[in-house]
Amino acid sequence: MILHFCTAAAWADAQRAGEYTADTLATEGFIHCSTAAQVHIPATIRARGRTDLILLEIDEVRLPEPPRWEPGDGVDTENLFPHVYGPIPVHAVIAVHPFPPEPDGSFAPPKGLV
Repeated sequence: MILHFCTAAAWADAQRAGEYTADTLATEGFIHCSTAAQVHIPATIRARGRTDLILLEIDEVRLPEPPRWEPGDGVDTENLFPHVYGPIPVHAVIAVHPFPPEPDGSFAPPKGLV
């Protein structure tokens, strides 16, 4: 299981389209994902304080290609993060979870998924 955070609106668009494509797929060639223990790191750096985020729980087996585990992009270069090189089919998303920030705007590892 890997996770990707996005807005609820982006997920609604993906459901209508049948696949999820983050803007980084066009700009970087892949969709950034994380483990449950990592997802709070990029979320805090890139989306501090946002209240419209959700977590997509992705079954790696349902992806057309397995994710590539690669160093982070300056966020955390010591850990490997799963990168998905292509759109994520909506059927690969097995659950959607709320992802609210902490009172200080940071994000914490999601309870129950770590």
